[in-house]
Parts: sequence; C-alpha cells; structure tokens
Amino acid sequence: MEMIPFRSESRRKTFYKWANALALITIFYNLMEGIVSVFFSYKDGTIALFGFGADSFVEVISGIGIWHMIRRMKQNGNENHDAFEKTALKVTGTAFYILMAGLVITSLINLYMGYKPETTLWGIIVGSISILAMWLLIHYKMKIARQFNSQALIADANCSRACMYLSLVLLVASIGYELTGLGLLDSIGAIVIAVLSFKEGREAFEKAKGNLICSCQGSCK
Repeated sequence: MEMIPFRSESRRKTFYKWANALALITIFYNLMEGIVSVFFSYKDGTIALFGFGADSFVEVISGIGIWHMIRRMKQNGNENHDAFEKTALKVTGTAFYILMAGLVITSLINLYMGYKPETTLWGIIVGSISILAMWLLIHYKMKIARQFNSQALIADANCSRACMYLSLVLLVASIGYELTGLGLLDSIGAIVIAVLSFKEGREAFEKAKGNLICSCQGSCK
C-alpha cells in the first residue's frame, strides 16, 4: 500500500498528530532508557543490561527514520522509504550486527572466567518499566495504524513488540541472577539479547529493500 486514503481533512490531521507523537515518544523513551541502562550496567557490571541499553540507542536511530517517514507521509502520503530512511535502516542494521558480535564475544569471555555482576536489581527495574512502556506504545500504534490502515505503522508497532521481548529477556535474566547468584544467567541473557539484535538487524536491511515484513513477527498484517 503506497497511499493512505482519508475521508476528511480532520481525519488526516488526527492520524499525523498521533503518528508523530508516538514516533517522538518512542525516540525519547529509548534514549532515556539507553542512558539509564548503560550507566547502571557499568556501575553494576551486568552485560545483559548493557546490551539492552545499547540496543535502545540503536532503536533511537530507527525511530528517527520512522519520524522522518511520518513527516514525509504527511506531505505526499507515500509509505515507501526514501533515501534518508533507507540509509537510517542500513545504519540501524549494521549497528545491530556489531552489537550482536560484541555481546556474544563478551558473554563467552564472562562465562569462561566465571564473572558475576554485583547486582542485577536495575535490570529488574528497567526491564519491568520497559515492558509496560512497550505494551502501551504497541497498543496505541496498532490502534492508530489499523484505524487508518497504515502498513508502515503496523510494521513499526510489530517491531516495538520485539523490544518488549528484549525487556522480558532482561527481566528474566536479572531476576534469575538475584534469586540464584549464578553469573552465567547474566551472560546467557546477553546472548539471547544478541540473537534478537541479529534478527532486528536483518529486519532493518529487509525494510531498506522496501519490505515491510517484520522478521521478528512474521507478517505485519
């Protein structure tokens, strides 16, 4: 679908007001989440929380591309990616691949050395808040996307669900460590985050080719 039909100018304004607001909320939330996660991961020595925070920073790049797309759609209604969005998607995909490699290597080293973080309490806090935040974003993105039949926003909402899965992985790994004291759980959580980051990277490159199908979720319809 390349054009979004609107029955009235008021519906058109409503769609772009909500779409733009949700895109900006996603960007700023991921930015703050990344800052908090990386700061406390360094302080507490948890690789899972660091990987989660780094993933949030990459999501900011993707979010900027979505925000740009919405502004462009407001002008001509075309959902196909332009040059800026394709570049942002390629940068996002590359960053996810680099993150995946770094997390896997670091996690394997930590497993070999038997490294343990001081605490994963902040992983529990950040993971819990993120699950709630992502659920709310998914809910409203899908509501607006379905109401106005925007395949691009449906794809964005489905990929926000992948971020919620990342939050769930972080939460489970963090709770597991606090309950058992097994340092390998933190490293295993980071490896799972690395796998999901790889899938997000692959999805970004698919979108850059003009495919709105989310590899993390199957069909976006």
